[in-house]
Amino acid sequence: MKQESIENARGDVQSQLDGVVNLSAVLLVGGMGTRLKSVVPSTPKPLARVGDRSFLELLVRQLRSNGLRNLVMCTGYLADQIEEEFGDGHDWNVSIQYSKETSALGTAGALKLAESVLTPASELMVMNGDSFLELDFVQFLRFHRAHGGLVSIAVRKVNNAMRYGTVKTGADYRITGFAEKALSQAPGLVNGGIYLFKREVLSRIPEGPGSLEKDVFPRLLTDGMYAFEQHGMFIDIGTPEDYVRAQELCEKLYRAAVPANQPR
Repeated sequence: MKQESIENARGDVQSQLDGVVNLSAVLLVGGMGTRLKSVVPSTPKPLARVGDRSFLELLVRQLRSNGLRNLVMCTGYLADQIEEEFGDGHDWNVSIQYSKETSALGTAGALKLAESVLTPASELMVMNGDSFLELDFVQFLRFHRAHGGLVSIAVRKVNNAMRYGTVKTGADYRITGFAEKALSQAPGLVNGGIYLFKREVLSRIPEGPGSLEKDVFPRLLTDGMYAFEQHGMFIDIGTPEDYVRAQELCEKLYRAAVPANQPR
């Protein structure tokens, strides 16, 4: 019986790994990055350099190191620069497809537009292109399936949630609401910018401009949304101050994204 339990456990782990490999990972990289224009005036925000590589390359390497190879980049502002740098993904041992918006659609609209190029898997990963969260994607998928909600959000507790807004949770990590940005500094759980969706969520997103955070998520609370709390590195490069901090943390960020035994 003991050997059978070991084999069952191995089978479960392999199933989780296979689940991650089969997912589409959608990178939302189409925004204008208005607040960062003073330091990267002619480059899309995800291509802002962190050390000698772009921030977006950090995210691609993180996805690859966690087994995700099917990437879809939702582009918009200065989209050609992103396509020129990443091409079909061959140099990073991933497959990249592009979904290009011709006018600003927001995070929800961009995801809806990309629906036709996603793999047929029953779940999909979605990642903001301007934030990094240290995350075990297999554990995240296991959490998502165990709780059975429509959406799982990776969250991180920060000492000062003033510029982020916060995620409110109840029993069993269920999300009960979202709070707007506070007027004073206070700790809180913030959205880490990485989501797991059941594919049926796409049918709840209307075509056209819209925000996942402001328009879609509040409508899905009663259907089950869960918060997967992480404690590793987290950074959002949306402001010049945090972009400078990303430079200072460059090596730590790459170590967090790619395990030491994998090529960088």
